[in-house]
Amino acid sequence: MYMNDRMLCSRIVIFVLALLCLYSCGQNPPLQEKDIVKNPVQLAKHISGDLKSLLLEACSQGGRLNDSVTLRYCRLDSAFYEGRNNQSLWSEHGRWLPMGDSLYDFIRNSKEYGLFPEDYHYKAISFIHRALADSFARNNAVLWTRADILLTDAFFGLVKDVKQGRLAFDSVTLRTDSILPDSFFIRNLEAAVQSGSVKTAMDSLEPRYAGYDSLRQYLGSFLRTARFKPFTYLFYPYGDSVEFFRLLQKRLHEISLVASDSAAMDTSAMTKAIRKYQKEKGLKPTGRISEAMVDMLNNTDLLKFKRIALTLDRYKLLPDTLPHTYLWVNLPSFYLQVINSDTIVFESKIIVGAPKTRTPLLTSEISNFVTLPQWTVPYSIIFKEMLPKIQKNIDFLKKENLMVVDQDDNVVDPSKIKWSKLSKNHFPYQLKQQQGDNNSLGVIKFNFRNKYSVYMHDTNVRGKFAQAFRALSHGCVRVKEWEKLSDFLIRNDTIRYKPDTLRAWIKRQEKHTVSGFQRLPVYIRYFGCAGKNGQIRFYEDIYGEDKVLLEKYFADKTVN
Repeated sequence: MYMNDRMLCSRIVIFVLALLCLYSCGQNPPLQEKDIVKNPVQLAKHISGDLKSLLLEACSQGGRLNDSVTLRYCRLDSAFYEGRNNQSLWSEHGRWLPMGDSLYDFIRNSKEYGLFPEDYHYKAISFIHRALADSFARNNAVLWTRADILLTDAFFGLVKDVKQGRLAFDSVTLRTDSILPDSFFIRNLEAAVQSGSVKTAMDSLEPRYAGYDSLRQYLGSFLRTARFKPFTYLFYPYGDSVEFFRLLQKRLHEISLVASDSAAMDTSAMTKAIRKYQKEKGLKPTGRISEAMVDMLNNTDLLKFKRIALTLDRYKLLPDTLPHTYLWVNLPSFYLQVINSDTIVFESKIIVGAPKTRTPLLTSEISNFVTLPQWTVPYSIIFKEMLPKIQKNIDFLKKENLMVVDQDDNVVDPSKIKWSKLSKNHFPYQLKQQQGDNNSLGVIKFNFRNKYSVYMHDTNVRGKFAQAFRALSHGCVRVKEWEKLSDFLIRNDTIRYKPDTLRAWIKRQEKHTVSGFQRLPVYIRYFGCAGKNGQIRFYEDIYGEDKVLLEKYFADKTVN
C-alpha cells in the first residue's frame, strides 16, 4: 500500500510539473481536470476540442502558448487542423505514432542539417515527451494536445528553414520564392505522412549542389568530435576597455590560463597569461591583445558550427538549379572554379579585393576578353594613391609605366603639367598604363557587365599568388590560370582560334578583343567554409561578412 502511495505521489508531481511548464506565469489558464481521461479511446475526442480552443487562444495572443513558447505558424496550424476536423496527427490512443517519433528524432538531430533544435520547440517537446512516459500523465489530453501542435508548428518551421534558410534575401539572391505559400507547407507535410519519413520529406527540400552536399556530408564528422560548451565571446575592437578585460579574464579562465574569472588581476599577471596563450597558438608572444588573438579565442566549435550553418543557408539563396556551365568565385577561399555538368573543369588561385577595397558580390557573365589590354586608372585610385606620389615626384609616372592623356585622348608631356594645382575637384586628365607584361592588368582582361566596374585579369605581380592571404587588389579579381580560362571560353571555336592563336597574339604584343563565344555565367560569392578532403575547411572571414550575419541571426543560439 505504501509503495502504491509513493507511485501515485510521483505521478502527481510529474503532472503538476508538466502543467507548470506549460502554463508559466499563468498566461494560459490550464484546462480543467476533466481532460484527464481513464479510457485512452476517449483521448481523441478531448484532444479534438482542446486543439480548436487552444489554437484559437494562442492565435489571439500572436501565437504565444506561454511566456517561453510561441508558435511560428499559428494561423497555418489552425487552418491545417481545421481541415482535418481537429484530429491529432502525431499520436493516437495515448501512444506516439511512428511519424511522431520520426519528427521528434529529426528535431533532436536537426543540427546535422545546420539547424538549431531550440528553433523547433525542442525543449518543450522533449519535456512533454518525458512526462508522457509516465502512465498517469499519458491520460492527460492537455499534454497530447500541446505536443501535437508543437510538432506540427515545428514541422512547418523545418520546411521553411531547410528550403530557404534563415537569411533575408539580399541583392544577389537569385530565388524568386521569397514567400512560400501555405499550400507548399501542407503539401510537404502530406508527403511526409504518405512516405512515413520526415527525413525523406526534408531531404527533398535541400539544395542540389556539390558544395552543399560535401559540407553536409562532413558536418556529421565535425559534430561527433565538437564540444559545444558555451564560452565567453569577445568583441574587438572594443569601446569599453574595463569591460573588455573583464570578459577576457573570464575567457582565459575558461581555458585554465588564469586561476579566477572574477578576482582582480594586475597588469603583469594579465600580460603573462596573454603571452602564454600566444605562445601556445603560434602567435608572436607580445603580451598585448591583437585582432588575431581575439579571433582565435572566439573560434570555438560553437562558432564553427554557426559558420557552417550560415554557409549552408547561403546555398539556399541560390536558385534551385544553376546553368550547365558556369564560373564560381568564392572570395574567402581565394579560388575560382569553372564548373561543367557538375564537374570542376579546373580551378585557379585568385587575388581579390583588399578589406578596404572589397570585391563586390555579383552575378554576371563573361561577354568578351581582351589581349594586351591598356589600363585606364580609375579616378578613385588616382586621387587616393597616385596623385600625392606624383606631386611629390613626377618620376612615379615613369616607374609605373603611366602616360597622361587629355580629354581628347592626346598624350600630354607630364613635365608641362602643374601637378600642385591639381586635385579631386580639378583633374582634366586620365592616367593610362601602356599595354604589355608590365601592365597592372597583365596580358589579358575578362569583361563582364556590372555596376562596380570590376573585371578579371592577369597581373604583372604574379609572385603574389604564392601568398596564403590574397585579399590585395583594388576590387578586381586577378586570375593565375588565365590561359586555361581563355582557352575554355573559345574551346568550341577551333576554326577562328587555332590552339596557339592567343599565345601568338600575346607574344607579338597584339591587342585583340575576343567575343562571339557562348557567354560564361559568373557568380562571385562569399562562402566561409567548404567540405574538402574529408573535413570541413574554414576560410578567414576577410571582409567580416560572416561576423556581421552571425551576430544578426545566430548570436544567442546554442547547440544541445
